[in-house]
Amino acid sequence: MKPLAGIKVLDLTRVLAGPYCTALLADLGAEIIKLEPPQGDDYRHIGPFRDGESALFTLTNRGKRSIALNLKHPGGLGAAQKLADGCDVVVENFRPGVADKIGLGAAALRTRNPSLIYCSISGFGQQGPFRDMPAYDLVVQAMSGLMAATGEEGGDPLKTGESVADLNAGLFASWAIMAALVGRSSSGQGATLDVAMYDVLFSMLVTSHAQYFYDGKIPDRVGNRHPLSTPFGCFRCRDGQVVIAVLTSVQFERLAGLIGRPDLIGDPAYASDDARTENEPALRRMIEAWSADLSVETAVEQLASAHLPAAPIWDIAQAASSEQAGIRGLVKHLPHPVLGAAPTVGQPVLFDGAKPISDGTAPGLNADGADILAELCGLSDEDIAQMRHEGTLVGGNPP
Repeated sequence: MKPLAGIKVLDLTRVLAGPYCTALLADLGAEIIKLEPPQGDDYRHIGPFRDGESALFTLTNRGKRSIALNLKHPGGLGAAQKLADGCDVVVENFRPGVADKIGLGAAALRTRNPSLIYCSISGFGQQGPFRDMPAYDLVVQAMSGLMAATGEEGGDPLKTGESVADLNAGLFASWAIMAALVGRSSSGQGATLDVAMYDVLFSMLVTSHAQYFYDGKIPDRVGNRHPLSTPFGCFRCRDGQVVIAVLTSVQFERLAGLIGRPDLIGDPAYASDDARTENEPALRRMIEAWSADLSVETAVEQLASAHLPAAPIWDIAQAASSEQAGIRGLVKHLPHPVLGAAPTVGQPVLFDGAKPISDGTAPGLNADGADILAELCGLSDEDIAQMRHEGTLVGGNPP
């Protein structure tokens, strides 16, 4: 199922947030025209590499077509504007103001094409005092409140192990684009979308919002346990740690019986989630008195037998090679001109029992430039040859 089949997207993005957004759209059938500068997307030059190909670029640019234009040349800018005229969506993640300055901003392109959906992704949005601040993922994690609430109890703030600000901005951008497409189907009008990594990450800190806005507390760092629910975290075993997630009173009663402490069921100190959280250190000692002599595997089996949420802590190799990952089709191998078959993790949703994913992997720089100009701009072979000669169209294959 390809629900976005027929939708054309001009992708002016680079690095992570924007390319991730458009990769998700490509999985669902949208035609993505990736317009790159002559040197290519920055991620083409960032490792790890296999056979000279960037893994990060390959993973986040699947299913796209590449054209490399020199936008400093009038012919390059004119071609880019003409491409936008023929597209349903434009996505960009330049610094705020840059797209307007070079003639590819929302006002200019939507004047030419009123039905266009124009999506800007940036660190702090198109207005506000932080608008022009450089904003890598780490900067946004630091300023959103996420890092302050993440880390060991009594320890320093920590970032997450993944670029969550970038990736979630890309996800929300794709969500907003699809909502705007639905709106356009009834109104005929396009939309200008402003997606800020800061806004996105701040909006997702629901537990911190609950603590601050409703309880007047700045969230403390509590390590791997939950700040509001107990027992909900990692517990020591003989050969590692087991994750136990107990939320309800019924679940706690099962756990108390399993660890040989049925006396806790009637104890006021453990009668509610709040009380258990207040007495977390003592409860942790009781649970680990049971778990410390067990292997992680045995602890998980016993907890599962008691219908309690529990898990081992897996690394990426264990997660990727699991039977669950195989059945759910989490990893696909897409054809690649250099790598042969490129491992790819596509969008995760099943549509009517099938998981849409792009048919092909990431393109070579300007691999499709001549074809794109011929198809969407109506240029002849002679026109395209002239663009190559004058340095407007860079690299790639001749028509």
